[in-house]
Amino acid sequence: MVVARLNLDMDVLRTFVTGVDLGSFAKAADRLGRSPSAVSLHLRKLESQVGQPLMRKQGRGLALTEAGETLMAYARRILELNDEARLALGGLAGLDGWVRVGVPQDFAETWLPPLLARFQRAYPQVRVEARVDRGASMADAVSAGALDLALTWGTLGRPTCETVADVRLAWIAAEDYRATEGEPVALVAFDDPCAFRRRATDALEAAGLPWRHVFATSSLVGVWAAVRAGLGITARCADMIPPDLRAFGPSARHLPDLGSIELVLHRSPKITAAAGAFTELLLEAAGSRLQEQTT
Repeated sequence: MVVARLNLDMDVLRTFVTGVDLGSFAKAADRLGRSPSAVSLHLRKLESQVGQPLMRKQGRGLALTEAGETLMAYARRILELNDEARLALGGLAGLDGWVRVGVPQDFAETWLPPLLARFQRAYPQVRVEARVDRGASMADAVSAGALDLALTWGTLGRPTCETVADVRLAWIAAEDYRATEGEPVALVAFDDPCAFRRRATDALEAAGLPWRHVFATSSLVGVWAAVRAGLGITARCADMIPPDLRAFGPSARHLPDLGSIELVLHRSPKITAAAGAFTELLLEAAGSRLQEQTT
């Protein structure tokens, strides 16, 4: 007896992955250009196909069930192969030109190199110019036409940017760091303007906690060096903590919760075909990278 094989719907899988990456199926509807009811139907269809619930309630939001986590790993691989095949065929069509992209320092040494390599394999005739800089500078460069697209932390007051993901923040310190009782919170942060610094100082002041800026720098390497030296604590992404540092729990000294920060995309209104192809790959890589770090 031959058992009929069930083929998972590619569009439904993409809806599932996008919703989890963005932390909201309402945001997935906006990203994919679908109605919220269509996205809900996709999720119900997928759960019907696999015969198990994929999401469960967690606080005010949703979290993956064990079956959902298993399917997520396969869904990413399926979509990646699908997209790579499409990119490879697109590359054979002779797409060329330049793509000028800006990314935060947090990503420059993590997922950017494999992303660039993957893009170059698909589009060997396209040249990529990457810039690693402060968010405000990159957003200005997109507005001025000097960059095709850029990822930044926070909207920076730009109404046309697009949210890629909401990323949890954490207080980060050296493994052996001990705060001095009665002293102001020793803060390590970028020079202004900086979304992380502003979030940290606003949270401390709202909680009535005194603070002092013990180390200022324009380099993420400098931030980590100062934290490793025990000069103080910093506020950065909870999912991007170097392995030799630790999250400094909010219970310590009653530090306030920092909430989350938006990772947003700024793109030129006159984006080229090459930049459009890179943007699609960039959004996929950013979403999957952040989701991997939370599971």
